[in-house]
Amino acid sequence: MAAEHGVAEGVIREAIRQLAQEGHVISRPGAGTFVRERQPVRRIPRSWHRERKAGSPFAASMLEQARTGSWEYESTTVRASLEIRARLALDEPEDDRDDVMYTRYIFRADGQVWMLSDSYEPLQLTKGTIVAMPEDGPLAGHGVTHRMAEIGVIVDDWVEDVGARAALPAEAKRLGISPGSIVLTIQRTYLADGRPVEVADIVVPAETSQLGYSGPVGERASG
Repeated sequence: MAAEHGVAEGVIREAIRQLAQEGHVISRPGAGTFVRERQPVRRIPRSWHRERKAGSPFAASMLEQARTGSWEYESTTVRASLEIRARLALDEPEDDRDDVMYTRYIFRADGQVWMLSDSYEPLQLTKGTIVAMPEDGPLAGHGVTHRMAEIGVIVDDWVEDVGARAALPAEAKRLGISPGSIVLTIQRTYLADGRPVEVADIVVPAETSQLGYSGPVGERASG
């Protein structure tokens, strides 16, 4: 390649290193460097109107795209960090007891890891109820809005802030992407009568993800 392009071998090595860092090629020891197969783009639908229907919203979304959705999770109670406490509008703690249920998710599409999500729900709202454990009990696998409705908490609003940044090393490893790859971040809040009832941090690879927003259009209110 160096001879073909009339450059030093160091230039070729640096170009290959850069391509590998950006995820375009894969180096296999003893075999060589190969062009990385382009991964399919998966759509994440975000509708202004959300129903409180049973079942998993993620599984339903994957089914609509002719894909199979599955997930792994781990739930545990923790003491909320200052950031999570502010996002959930929690009162100042009176002691050092755990005050949120933290669930760490790894979502898969057709068996491949695709999306990460860290979810937090206030224990003062769910402790002692049938929805205290998001993925266990009679409502295991159901969405937040449906679960909360079962205990009389009606989610009536939601907010999402979308951003992009370089993947953290641990995130890149879990997602199976190159270190430094760009990821989309979704910071979600579900609210019931203005009160936050769940917050989540969602991370997906930008290269293989597409956010799709839709919603009804109505007449402008007069007056």
